[in-house]
Amino acid sequence: MLVQLNQTSAPRDFSITATGLPVNPSTVPARSRGPRPVVAVLGRPGRVAGLAHHLPGGWSLRQPDGFDDVRPGEIVLLGGTSVHEVGLARAVLPARTRVVALVDDEAPPEVVAGVLTAGADVCVRGGQPAILAGHLVACRRRDLAQRWASIDADRIPI
Repeated sequence: MLVQLNQTSAPRDFSITATGLPVNPSTVPARSRGPRPVVAVLGRPGRVAGLAHHLPGGWSLRQPDGFDDVRPGEIVLLGGTSVHEVGLARAVLPARTRVVALVDDEAPPEVVAGVLTAGADVCVRGGQPAILAGHLVACRRRDLAQRWASIDADRIPI
């Protein structure tokens, strides 16, 4: 009964009194979403075959020519990467760019630790598309949460 009393037909997505908050961001109308996420794939493209089918609606993959071709706001996916490549990516790319490193299934723990220490935000073993897509979505959510947190931190008087 309370839902019926408070329900309104006016579109108020994500407002305090909204009654139809989406569980999945892909169900939000396109007009209320910001830029659509893009994953810039560097490295061996065969390692991420089938990934596009597991990403949420509106996401896209592209293969830039190199680090200089990566656009602001894109998630960089380094396929079949090493510690040196992640370090190079971190040195060249802006600090806000999210870097996801994809290593081999049999990669020893030292490689995983080295890739993360070199600056990768996420390190994924193997190339199962569904698992990789889950890590990319989580990476995007952390990025958005960090942006909102920094906005709130800027408003707090010291």
